[in-house]
Amino acid sequence: MAKRDYYDVLGISREAGEDEIKKAFRKLAIKYHPDKNPDNRKEAEVKFKEVAEAYDVLSDADKREQYDRYGHEGMRGAGVHTYTDFSFEDILRSFGFGGDVFGGDIFGGVFGGRERGRRGADLEQVLELSLEEAVLGAGKRTLEVARHEPCPSCSGTGARVGTKPAPCSYCRGHGQVEQTSGFFSIRTTCPRCRGRGEVIESPCPECDGSGVTLKRATLEINLPPGVASGTTFRLNGQGEAGPKGAPPGDLYCQIRVRPHRFFERRGDDLYCLVPISFTQAALGAKMPVPTIDGKTATLTVPRGTQSSTILSMRGLGVPTRGGRGNQLVMVVVEVPKKLTSEQEELLRKFAETEEVNVTPHRKSFLDGIKKYFSEQGDK
Repeated sequence: MAKRDYYDVLGISREAGEDEIKKAFRKLAIKYHPDKNPDNRKEAEVKFKEVAEAYDVLSDADKREQYDRYGHEGMRGAGVHTYTDFSFEDILRSFGFGGDVFGGDIFGGVFGGRERGRRGADLEQVLELSLEEAVLGAGKRTLEVARHEPCPSCSGTGARVGTKPAPCSYCRGHGQVEQTSGFFSIRTTCPRCRGRGEVIESPCPECDGSGVTLKRATLEINLPPGVASGTTFRLNGQGEAGPKGAPPGDLYCQIRVRPHRFFERRGDDLYCLVPISFTQAALGAKMPVPTIDGKTATLTVPRGTQSSTILSMRGLGVPTRGGRGNQLVMVVVEVPKKLTSEQEELLRKFAETEEVNVTPHRKSFLDGIKKYFSEQGDK
């Protein structure tokens, strides 16, 4: 099913500003929250992930510009999250949303309280492989990732060396305050500490009180044989650093396999097209064909093989737990465009014998034509 336009998903115009985009996302996040959809949680989850993907693109200036110019096609390789394996809470955290954004305890306390327990955001990266690497295995590959890590100067506290964050005096370290009006009591995010439960009087000059710094990290990933395009590997704890010492997020590495000039993967089999001559098809032949291993193997073409016949070469496909798939070869009979006088003479003699010794397929075809015209004449 074709993807919906991101602007239609959020219900906004193409001229919408940053605040309008965020407001639309908040509204739809509340609408599709699991607790508000107890009878159709799965459908609500699908809808919310569609909303999150749209917000991921339209809230990012570079991604939005690319999308406005090229549509969904322009998003390939742009690091757009589909959030397939993400929970509702993880998605909101990846956008940096907490209780202060969604109105304190509006989601039943899921995002209320102090920021301290929230894990870092997950990251996503695309790794391109050749078909040979995907089928035979690429072994260990390195990834370079730009991510936020705990500030080495303040060890992630956000406070200047020699100082430490102090409990918020306004909310007494709870991160929330309670306001009572008549019979109603509403809990909202503390306006002073913004839900953290603590304040930094003397921020670290290296990270400006954030507790994290942007760095480039080099990681290793082991790619086994048979990995398919679209496969996603999860590297635990290799995402963004968590706030105030909380656990880091994960890194999701998605595999993209480049098209091959000769082979096409179909499940555990490798498909290819091989041209053969008329005489090879008629008389049969044994001929060398390339394999994904970089070697050649002998293909046996039976006598009388028809064009577009698929021949199977066992054990030359994609490695599986039980062995390997097959290499499927479609043979296409090529008709020569130029003939020598001797070749033409031999084919004419062959054609003369065909009028007497017609093949079963041709005989049935000719019989059908004769029957058709005979029936037409009787009308």
